[in-house]
Amino acid sequence: MTDAATDENVLLVEVADRVATVTLHRPASRNALNRALSKALYQAFQNLEQDPEVDVVVVTGSDPAFCAGLDLKELGSSSGLTEERFGGQRVERPPAESGPLPPMTKPVIGAINGPAITGGFEVALRCDFLVASERAIFADTHARVGIMPDWGLTVLLPQAIGVRRAREMSLTGNFLDAATALEWGLVNHVVAHDELVPFARKLASDIVSNDQDAARRLLLTYGDAAFTADAEAWELEGEVARDWRANITAEKIEERRRLVTDRGRQQV
Repeated sequence: MTDAATDENVLLVEVADRVATVTLHRPASRNALNRALSKALYQAFQNLEQDPEVDVVVVTGSDPAFCAGLDLKELGSSSGLTEERFGGQRVERPPAESGPLPPMTKPVIGAINGPAITGGFEVALRCDFLVASERAIFADTHARVGIMPDWGLTVLLPQAIGVRRAREMSLTGNFLDAATALEWGLVNHVVAHDELVPFARKLASDIVSNDQDAARRLLLTYGDAAFTADAEAWELEGEVARDWRANITAEKIEERRRLVTDRGRQQV
């Protein structure tokens, strides 16, 4: 077993029995994605993709949240609007490869231990499948903050739950509880909170027990089939997000952040 902490302990990585467990670790900020955590998360997954001792990755958050999304306090500053989230410089990637995680040939299981909101929801959607704690909740609050998604939400969410339910989530900004997420097909399992990571790791060990070349080829085939027809949708989301960012101010985001925070306290 190996353990690692990166970038001022904002991310924890543990490897045991060919399974890596990655834990977003800014609990006081509900694991919100600031530049340090975003950069550490992307780099950790790149390293795990190359690690010959790892076959499967489980990603979770330090309680009480999975991930509250982008750090809106940082985003609501002028520097938060202009600097690349993955550290320092703008990184240009194909639309389907943009977002919080790099392309992975190894399976990624999301263990959703609490709120997964907007950017955090998009981290969850980039996983190959999800297991949820009974405490998990999901929400897309892009419209409430006044920003546009550019990590593939408008492609991945309809794939998971259908177009009409995806529209409802995005246009209302309402929270989806774990039981409803299971009913809608967003998550594969809902388990007791304390059993979440062990359950996810057990599924990971089942994957490890297979022929890894075959497992990764299957995963790639699923990805090719899912995204072939959606290439233009990825491009469209990216174009809309870029145009929107050009016309939004830090002051507007900060105003919306306060409203979203107040509403979240009322709903949860």
